[in-house]
Amino acid sequence: MQREALLDHVLIQLEQYGLAATLPELLQDSGINKSQLHPFWPDRDALIFDCLRHHGQQIDIWQRQVMLDEKLTIEQKLLARYDQLAMRLEKNRFPGCLFVAACSAYPDEHSQIHQLSQRQKQSSFDYSKTLLRELDIEDSELVAKQMELILEGCLSRLMVNHHADDIITAKLLAEDILKIAQCRKNGALS
Repeated sequence: MQREALLDHVLIQLEQYGLAATLPELLQDSGINKSQLHPFWPDRDALIFDCLRHHGQQIDIWQRQVMLDEKLTIEQKLLARYDQLAMRLEKNRFPGCLFVAACSAYPDEHSQIHQLSQRQKQSSFDYSKTLLRELDIEDSELVAKQMELILEGCLSRLMVNHHADDIITAKLLAEDILKIAQCRKNGALS
């Protein structure tokens, strides 16, 4: 099994079992045993770190693709992650949830996994803020924080109950925040 395929496999296992998964659970059905893993990943945390880094790269690529998609409006780009979450949930996948969970599972701010998760959360915030600035939203930083709070809440709930309704509710809340910000920009709330 190639490195990327193994990381994808472990990512799926992490999404199913959570960050408390044991090494045997992570390697289940991979055809790889612990001794084969050791030269590349000396311990479970090294494997989880590399897996999360790989997942972060996947999310970053997706964000860049959405940013460059000229068929989408800026508003659609801001809300596209909810459509992506809904599509992934149908496949029993939970992109982004692991980064929220990792900050709790690895609370030491000096932990590489915690730092990586914080960077990924910052990347998500920057994505929102950049698009809001393109819309010329007043106080785009505050609005981006509000939108990220909704997204993190949605991801947290998905980790627990896996309900598509949570994605729909979060998307509606994000749309409302965006509409209020646009109304404020256009003087409707002055």
